[in-house]
Amino acid sequence: MNENWLFYLNRIREKLWVKPLVMCLLSIVAAFLATLADRPGVGDWLPTVSKESVETLLELVASTMLVIAMFSVGSMVSAYASASSSATPRSFPLVVADDTSQNALSTFIGVFIFSVVALIALKNDFYEKAGVFALFVLTILVFAIVILAFIRWVDSIARLGRLGNTIDKVEAATSNAFGQRLGMPYLGGQKSDGKVANGVPVVRSSIAYLQRIDMVKLQSLAEKFDLKVHVQSLPGTFCTPNRAIATVEQPSQAEDLAEECLQAIAECFVLSDTRTFDQDPRFGLVVLCEIASRALSPAVNDPGTAIDVIGTLVRLFHQWAGGQQDKAPEVQYDRIMVPGLDERDMFDDAFTGIARDGAGAVEVAIRLQKAFESLSALKYQPVSEAAINHSRLALARNELAMTLPQDIEAVRSAARF
Repeated sequence: MNENWLFYLNRIREKLWVKPLVMCLLSIVAAFLATLADRPGVGDWLPTVSKESVETLLELVASTMLVIAMFSVGSMVSAYASASSSATPRSFPLVVADDTSQNALSTFIGVFIFSVVALIALKNDFYEKAGVFALFVLTILVFAIVILAFIRWVDSIARLGRLGNTIDKVEAATSNAFGQRLGMPYLGGQKSDGKVANGVPVVRSSIAYLQRIDMVKLQSLAEKFDLKVHVQSLPGTFCTPNRAIATVEQPSQAEDLAEECLQAIAECFVLSDTRTFDQDPRFGLVVLCEIASRALSPAVNDPGTAIDVIGTLVRLFHQWAGGQQDKAPEVQYDRIMVPGLDERDMFDDAFTGIARDGAGAVEVAIRLQKAFESLSALKYQPVSEAAINHSRLALARNELAMTLPQDIEAVRSAARF
């Protein structure tokens, strides 16, 4: 159940309007909280603050916050466009979900609403002496929050949308997805033996990517109808109506499964037009490879970014290999059989595009061979074997793409295999 909440929480974070809406509601509540100070006897020992001074302060805040909010939106849109054009459009959700920018925009809009509401209430004599003093203190506090938020936002917006910052965000999201999958390599189910059980295939009529599998609901249905579900498509798979996403196995003496049961099982596999990082660790590798491939295009010609991405991929695969556990993972959903990730597919996602587009760049080719040498030395055999295979493939591409014998010899010297 926690996975479901985490998935929906991440989708909410990608919506730019959520936090500003919450801050607007909180600001309205804060404007009326000052009336709680208007109790008998409280105003006798509080200093007197003129309404005119509070009005002036609120008018100043109201007039400036709207301008700053509009300026921040323009800057954020420019940063988002920069991230999509310089990196890859697939990184856009991570840039939008930047907490610092969202918090700053929410603060600016919320303070604007607070100042307008408080100003209207003050001009209509809604506050007494203690309430005016409380509103003055509250306004000073809000003003200080705005200054701190603005300083943090300026520091953040200077990096938001920059290529290095985007790579860091993609790496963090991929690393988090790796960590979750290492903790539950089979999504909490049992390890599939790779054989497709003789049973009823489950298909979806939609043509889209599999975003996630609702394991809790799927386990509940399997227990209710006494079934075993063999998952055939992991999150990130492009699903079509002619491809089974799962196979349902039931006792031979049981009656045929009802269409409603198969439909309920199919709905546990959530499809969408786009992939996400949550249950799909390979998506992060694809995004990083796209960033490097774009940097290696003739229009950009930035091999340094590709080299930076290669280093990021090496760190991620070291995390993946180092996180493998000797003991069997805990099984939470015993009626669901799930295949594990194939390291060969992961290497294809991560390095094939870079090796192809950087085949003629000697500096990229050498750095790539050094990365494969580092990964081949890992004790986790699937990663080591995949690194050796891709080292040979990359060298073959280099020999076809490079024309200068010295460049080819330099890459051959760096290639261990």
